[in-house]
Amino acid sequence: MQGSCKIEKKGLMSMNFQFDLIQDKVEFFEANNIKTLEKKINEQIEINKAILLTVHSVSHQMHIDENGRTFYSAVVHFKAK
Repeated sequence: MQGSCKIEKKGLMSMNFQFDLIQDKVEFFEANNIKTLEKKINEQIEINKAILLTVHSVSHQMHIDENGRTFYSAVVHFKAK
């Protein structure tokens, strides 16, 4: 979807604006625990609602390093409503 706006001030200046909606957006998240990862994703979901994006898919993984520490990551694909 595109839109344009023309602003004129006493015939001296003309400005054109063009707006393009984001159709797809992929974001990556990481955290040391699952609760923090979930919180980060939920916060971004709320932010992306403002630009009319909803969650299309989520992929996540957990990794345990050689010292036994856990590491969580996720990829979230947002799409336009």
